[in-house]
Amino acid sequence: MIMRHLNLLVVLAALIVLPFLLNAIGLTTGSATDVVLLAVAALALNLLVGYTGLISFGHGVWFGLGAYGAALAQRHLFEGQMLLPALAALALTAIVAMGLGFLILRRRGVYFSLLTLALTAIGFTVAFRWTSVTGGENGIGNVTRGNLFGADLGGDWAYYTVVAIVAFAVVFLLQRFVRSPIGTVLVAVRENEERARFLGYPTTSYKVICFTVSAGVTALAGVMFVFQHRFASADPMLPAFSGELLAMVIIGGMRSFLGPALGALFYVLFREFLSQWTPDWLLYFGLLFVAFIFFSPTGLVGVAGRLLAPFRREEEGTAAMAGRSAAEAGPLPAFLQSANPGGGKPLAVDGVAKSFGPVQAVRGASFTVEDRALHALIGPNGAGKTSVFNLISGMFPPDRGAVLLDGERIDGLEPHAVCRRGLARSFQITNLFPGLTVEENLRLGVQATHASRLNPWVDAASIASVNAETEEIARFLGVKGMEKAEAGALSYGGQRLLDMGLALTSKPRVLLLDEPLAGLAAAERERVGNLVKQLSGALPVLLVEHDIDRVFQLADAVTVMSNGEVLVDGTVEDARSDARVQEVYIGSGAAAISRTDPEADVADREVLLDVADVDTFYGKSRILSDISMAVREGEIVALLGRNGAGKSTLLKTLVGIAPPANGSVTLAGEGLAGLASAEIARRGMGYVPQGRGLFHGMTVRQNLELGRLKRLTGAGIHWSEERVLEFFPRLGERLDVAADHLSGGEQQMVSVARALMGDTRLLLLDEPFEGLSPAVTEELFHAFDRLRKEVAIVIVDHHLDLVLNLSDSAVVLERGQVIHRGAARPLASDYELRREILWL
Repeated sequence: MIMRHLNLLVVLAALIVLPFLLNAIGLTTGSATDVVLLAVAALALNLLVGYTGLISFGHGVWFGLGAYGAALAQRHLFEGQMLLPALAALALTAIVAMGLGFLILRRRGVYFSLLTLALTAIGFTVAFRWTSVTGGENGIGNVTRGNLFGADLGGDWAYYTVVAIVAFAVVFLLQRFVRSPIGTVLVAVRENEERARFLGYPTTSYKVICFTVSAGVTALAGVMFVFQHRFASADPMLPAFSGELLAMVIIGGMRSFLGPALGALFYVLFREFLSQWTPDWLLYFGLLFVAFIFFSPTGLVGVAGRLLAPFRREEEGTAAMAGRSAAEAGPLPAFLQSANPGGGKPLAVDGVAKSFGPVQAVRGASFTVEDRALHALIGPNGAGKTSVFNLISGMFPPDRGAVLLDGERIDGLEPHAVCRRGLARSFQITNLFPGLTVEENLRLGVQATHASRLNPWVDAASIASVNAETEEIARFLGVKGMEKAEAGALSYGGQRLLDMGLALTSKPRVLLLDEPLAGLAAAERERVGNLVKQLSGALPVLLVEHDIDRVFQLADAVTVMSNGEVLVDGTVEDARSDARVQEVYIGSGAAAISRTDPEADVADREVLLDVADVDTFYGKSRILSDISMAVREGEIVALLGRNGAGKSTLLKTLVGIAPPANGSVTLAGEGLAGLASAEIARRGMGYVPQGRGLFHGMTVRQNLELGRLKRLTGAGIHWSEERVLEFFPRLGERLDVAADHLSGGEQQMVSVARALMGDTRLLLLDEPFEGLSPAVTEELFHAFDRLRKEVAIVIVDHHLDLVLNLSDSAVVLERGQVIHRGAARPLASDYELRREILWL
């Protein structure tokens, strides 16, 4: 109990001791009052900076508005009074802050910060030039303190007492606020605003509440400041004052509740004593501010913590996953079962379509999800599966079509509104609140549907029903016993479980799971797969998953997509036996285009690229395991495998984007493992990423020049602009055209040409035929066929008939491991062999 109120006890003691301490070192009681008021303003700013993650460069405008409002109200409306002018100033500030908050908070990150900076600059200009109202550079003088409830506040000690009482009340109220459900959501916004929206929180509304409260408390400090100095001026609206407030927050410790108050004390002491020695004290304060950012981001509170650490007894911790009480999941929580009335077709997708610029991601997709069923949505890379998920869940509005949840349209709604209607989702890449504990993550989700979610007073950790449901969902997921572990410290499997658990906390009518098995070890895949199947017995589940073996084992219904369209919508057997489905995964077995020398033998050529025993991780997820392969001079190697097998990751490992954790990569006898991507490129490796990665706004010529400038190293064959244009002649007519104004096929040619420019010996191609017309596909095919005489090529593409007829050899990956390597011709000509290796 004492620890829960420790902050208040510390503040009470500090307010009592502060004036005596400052008097003892030669400062006045007025300096103590300034410290307290600046501390209040810094605590208010910390609501935005520390709790919500919104960096305001213009918070001084609220300080100045409070000061001017109180001074003007006393002069024109409530002469000789103090309380009513203060209340009038606070009301004015709240109204202005709320209105501007709705406008400014439509922007995030640096744009929000720049808007606040512009706001204080405008505020200063108005205050300084509107002389008839603000007094301009002369300000507003003759502000009086008067009496408050019969007490004379003319003396410094009397006024300090009032300021201390108000400051204590502010700290008490702010502590209640940050511990309330609203406060916990602000922290969630700081950690991961997107996930907070998909849990059902209208994050903009929460940010406006925080912005208004923060501005109001800052204005309160300004009101009391004007009565302290009996004078209002434009100085607090200077951007410099806002910068000083921000420095107090950071120097004190912005992730600490009371740290900014310590920063305010430090600032006043630094100013009072150093200004006696030099007029340039702000320069030294700025240097100190920069030092704290570099060497102690946690501020003075962090310094104190490190100094006291040797004297504290720390409980010995264990690995984040070690505290789990059970290896298997528990029974389905009762609140999930009762949330589903059952019956009907709860989710219907009717003709939805979406384009991103010239790319048609989804083309009139339609399907329905039955109640209490596991419905799988599968298809090759680029089929549009995740885009459909995003349209259903509200991330993007569809261009046309409808999404119906229990017969009501939800298309076009914001994510939080979709979630509130009863549809929740997990994410392909784990999407958690990494700095919060497992318990805090789950509680945030449960709290989103509770009646107290907007209560600014109740302690969020003390809501019994929320705690009970949080415990229930933890037990179901099998994470009971590890609630105090940070989400970011969990194993990858633990994070996938928690990501699914967050979706469940919303008590959904329909659950969307985006690749819940991706990156998991065999035992974890089995366990999570069983858990998903268990869930589908109580509520409908729409599942996107690349492991089609597991999908066909678990699913009740399957929708197969290709090129943004629904190919098959029916039973598992319908999808398994449909020739079109097999074709999009393993090709048709017919070669529409043939290479010029199909019988060329590269076996006796020297090895150019050697990959041995390579492991690659994304975070804690093992993507590649024990990969070994070789590429010979002039050889084209096809990397094959189903979605999620690790093909693109292997290319990124070769080029240094995803460095290998173990193993070796050797190019022309030189080791590449551990080198930066730029250095690997200078060793003669060209990389064409999926999506082309052009420099938009630059011409074709400028794109080519940037590819050449740093790659004139002698590592491989030299590719001049003229030589590249021999292979891609149509680019010669478009050298001075902006790259983003070209057709898709021409953009792909520019991307390949840029990768060749300079000195290149090995070319990596990731989905070079994706989205191209037949004519352009054939043109690129023949260009690559000619290039084999100049460079070696490693190619990833889901058009298997093309790549197998182009390539000399093939390496097949499955779940990050090599399962087949050999000549490409047998796979190109023997369709049954291809089925055996690449199908189920």
